[in-house]
Amino acid sequence: MQRERLGSRLGFILLSAGCAIGIGNVWKFPYMVGQNGGGAFVLLYLFFLLVMGIPVMTIEFSLGRASRKSPVRIYHALAPKGSKWYIHGYMAMIGNYLLMMFYTTVGGWMIQYFLSTAQGKFNGMSAEEVGQAYEQICADPVGMVGFMALVVVLGFFICSFSLQKGLERVTKYMMIALLIIMVVLAINSFTMEGAKEGLSFYLKPDLEKMKEVGVGNVILGAMTQAFFTLSLGMGGMAIFGSYIGKERSLMGESINVAILDTFVALVSGLIIFPACFTYHVEAGSGPKLIFVTLPNVFNHMPMGELWGALFFVFMTFAALSTVLAVFENILSCCMDLFGWSRKKACLINAIALLILSLPCALGFNLLSGIHPLGGSSNFLDLEDFLVSNIILPVGSLIFLLFAVSKRGWGWENFMAEANAGRGLKVKNWMRGYMTYILPFLFLGIFLIGLVTYFQ
Repeated sequence: MQRERLGSRLGFILLSAGCAIGIGNVWKFPYMVGQNGGGAFVLLYLFFLLVMGIPVMTIEFSLGRASRKSPVRIYHALAPKGSKWYIHGYMAMIGNYLLMMFYTTVGGWMIQYFLSTAQGKFNGMSAEEVGQAYEQICADPVGMVGFMALVVVLGFFICSFSLQKGLERVTKYMMIALLIIMVVLAINSFTMEGAKEGLSFYLKPDLEKMKEVGVGNVILGAMTQAFFTLSLGMGGMAIFGSYIGKERSLMGESINVAILDTFVALVSGLIIFPACFTYHVEAGSGPKLIFVTLPNVFNHMPMGELWGALFFVFMTFAALSTVLAVFENILSCCMDLFGWSRKKACLINAIALLILSLPCALGFNLLSGIHPLGGSSNFLDLEDFLVSNIILPVGSLIFLLFAVSKRGWGWENFMAEANAGRGLKVKNWMRGYMTYILPFLFLGIFLIGLVTYFQ
């Protein structure tokens, strides 16, 4: 079958950014900035994004464009005969399934909260009652499974059309709407009484806070956040590289995607902290921030139903942009492996993911007695751990080694592919850094992540 192509450069950038932009941009990044030195943390984050994220993203784009294959077939096209690099292709495919096994539930949460906020269900609730409402939503197996199923069916329905008429068209409109909604929400936050105090907490460089947390901890936090924010290591970027031509060099395109991803992360904090300081609500991190703290903020805000609904539309789009991008990766892998048509691959994978996503959706209610990682952990924690702590760092390390190693694709092949077209180029002096330094940074992230998780 002839390889499908994206219709425009804008579509490629927005699709790639949509894959990278996710819930973590909102429920983790702003909190980390505020707790780790504000603007000082942001500068460290940008530094590590440049020296770690951009190189591996460029590699993923290059592997996809050179092979014109999905991640599961990249190594068959580019690796030396008899080598075992192809094993990582199957690991990447499994990683995409694992990610969607819990991300579909998270996407369902967003839709559910959008509907609840728009209908004014949180009106008049105290902070405790908002927290109880979140627990009630999680405890309802029918609602959890129903909204998860809605995300799965909607996602594969959109992807069942051709690449340009389905995924590209919907994602372009959705991402543009997401960016516009974010700007509107941020402008509204700037008008609040606590805006100055909130922005100071968020962005003012605070060296004393860095010392309090520990400079080493802040550096490590910035490094890991910069790496994980781009969702590298599972072929998410490689798949979109396989759909584009050679008109533009790939390092410049990687920088464009990273800028969009960082913009969403930074603006999320501009939305959240002025509101929290205005209404004297402590901003936590993780699901609590999205599902407990912010509904409580909107509950006190004039026209809170409107602003709350807009916020959860933004969050729904952020979740769905990732879901659609990863679904496309899964579909492409299946079409390459089994020769299925796009519609057949959509139907089979929709059924598969409806089943595979059940443990996560039911892990908050019917299966809440199962703790796969001990303590109070659930299936979401297990699946997130496998993806974030193993598949992403190990996968990025393998992509990197394959691109620079003589026993893999090789530096010359990588640089020739990455530099084809107009734009910023990979320089030959980068070879030493990417060959001898960067692999140890990724190995360090992997080992530190494992040690930290099980402490």
